[in-house]
Amino acid sequence: MTALAAKTPDSGTAYRPSDEEEFMSERQLAYFRGKLLAWKEDILRESKGTVVNLKAETENHPDLVDRASSESDRALELRTRDRQRKLISKIDEALRRIDDGSYGYCEETGEPISLGRLEARPTATLSVEAQERHERRERVHRDD
Repeated sequence: MTALAAKTPDSGTAYRPSDEEEFMSERQLAYFRGKLLAWKEDILRESKGTVVNLKAETENHPDLVDRASSESDRALELRTRDRQRKLISKIDEALRRIDDGSYGYCEETGEPISLGRLEARPTATLSVEAQERHERRERVHRDD
């Protein structure tokens, strides 16, 4: 095991999914479930901090520059939270796929998504190849 290996929440031992194992074995599914749940927990914790900060910053700045800066910061924070809200939906969908047995398989081709891709993007629903095709189609249609 490498020093970069993640710790599974239940056992406390280092574990990283490997291509030598059966794809989406119980151990791999438990690993990705733990990773997704920890990610969701972090996002929710940050969101609670944002609510507290936004409530605390209700002061009215007499200086227009300070007010504009404060409003800009607030708008950026709200956009970030909106992106994270959408990410939570993707995390919840990935957890549902773990429950129904379809996690780790490409929605387009049905082929396994590489462990490296799932490690980097645990919410991935397409293999690298299918994602590239999807992005090429988007560029073609966008250019029309």
